Amino acid sequence: MASLLGTSSSSAAAAAILASTPFTSRSSKSVALSLFPSSGHSQGRKFYGGIRLPVKKGRSQFHVAISNVATEISPAQEQAQKLAEDSQRPVYPFPAIVGQDEMKLCLLLNVIDPKIGGVMIMGDRGTGKSTTVRSLVDLLPEIKVISGDPFNSDPDDQEVMSAEVRDKLRKGEQLPVSLTKINMVDLPLGATEDRVCGTIDIEKALTEGVKAFEPGLLAKANRGILYVDEVNLLDDHLVDVLLDSAASGWNTVEREGISISHPARFILIGSGNPEEGELRPQLLDRFGMHAQVGTVRDAELRVKIVEERGRFDKNPKEFRDSYKGEQEKLQSQITSARSGLSSVTIDHDLRVKISKVCAELNVDGLRGDIVTNRAARALAALKGRDKVTPEDIATVIPNCLRHRLRKDPLESIDSGLLVVEKFYEVFG
Repeated sequence: MASLLGTSSSSAAAAAILASTPFTSRSSKSVALSLFPSSGHSQGRKFYGGIRLPVKKGRSQFHVAISNVATEISPAQEQAQKLAEDSQRPVYPFPAIVGQDEMKLCLLLNVIDPKIGGVMIMGDRGTGKSTTVRSLVDLLPEIKVISGDPFNSDPDDQEVMSAEVRDKLRKGEQLPVSLTKINMVDLPLGATEDRVCGTIDIEKALTEGVKAFEPGLLAKANRGILYVDEVNLLDDHLVDVLLDSAASGWNTVEREGISISHPARFILIGSGNPEEGELRPQLLDRFGMHAQVGTVRDAELRVKIVEERGRFDKNPKEFRDSYKGEQEKLQSQITSARSGLSSVTIDHDLRVKISKVCAELNVDGLRGDIVTNRAARALAALKGRDKVTPEDIATVIPNCLRHRLRKDPLESIDSGLLVVEKFYEVFG
């Protein structure tokens, strides 16, 4: 495992710079609603490209259309953004984390193949769960996005394009494309539903004719990572929102008879302490993998962790620089694995055995089969191979299935051990 964990560079994405510019990267972005009268019959509600308010037949009506207004940021704003990046809290380097190989491997596999579906990390207090997840931001690769689009639309995939971008492409417009790092968005436990989903002010839209739709955290997390610390303490209504978006890949904002939908495909990463409460089974099943984190018992390792943390607290920049080579090596490894993932194959015989393990463990649904296949291919790609071996499957299958088994209150054995036993029984 130690050979797999090498590295990347760069710090977490900059915080918001100006309150008046909600979206800033290379350009700032706002989504405005404009009202304009037209005659004719009501045609109901239009969801993606624009929105209509239904009125009685034969009367003039107001159409509410969504239009994006992009403005280039000034040199002063660019300087402010650079200062914000430089003054951000330094992130602990990923390779500097001692132990916890299972958690680190699950995170790396999700970066290589986001379709695995995220990871749930459960473990004792003070075992580095949040630190490890946030250190992942340095390793996130760059992706192509439509410049100035608040939803990080993919120029090559219509499934993760906003409706307006699709409309512009259908009209033959040339849209600028840029490279940006994958976002990692923190979802606070106290966040409101409007902050998560986004909101519009319908009263101002009707009275003044123009109102900005303010995308929420789900829009920012599209094609990125949504991290929920202490996810088992999250309010039920926010859990419902996450379930809906994770299932459909789209977020729909319904306010006063108006609907706005946008893509919301993200890697869901959660962490929590099982002593503080269990997670709802519906949400737990949405996580592709499950990692268990325990307290390090080896005295030498504990001393090393304390010393490394002391070095980081004393001089974060010097500490990060000492791991720069390992960061860059691991980042290169991840980039290579992502590009070679499509060529990795898994034999039909191995696929059958994976499904047999799932069936004999009475795993509900087919998510377990799908995730295990994906995770095994991602691990083979990380190791630089183009073919999956039984050893790859043995490494990932406990993390893919342990949280999908039905709980038996009288069962004392760990569910991960049950998966391992069944694996060796089926694979011989």
